Amino acid sequence: MEIEDRVKVVLAKVLDNGLTAEEIGSEADLVEEYGLDSLQTITFLLAIEDEFDLELDYPQLQLDDLRSVRQFSTFVARLAAPVQ
Repeated sequence: MEIEDRVKVVLAKVLDNGLTAEEIGSEADLVEEYGLDSLQTITFLLAIEDEFDLELDYPQLQLDDLRSVRQFSTFVARLAAPVQ
């Protein structure tokens, strides 16, 4: 499963509003379109850490990284990439 698909699955669980991972758009704004609030954002970020077994680099995380599933997936992919 691709990183973006895994992010969508986690997001669907956190939103818990009947939306499935398949219904979540790659370019959809997490806050504007899905109504992700501050508590859900924290829950989402912690769940992402668990899903990918990594620690998010919070100082490097920008609000723009959370603007879409695709942008956030790119952020996660950079962290999940094996160190060369």
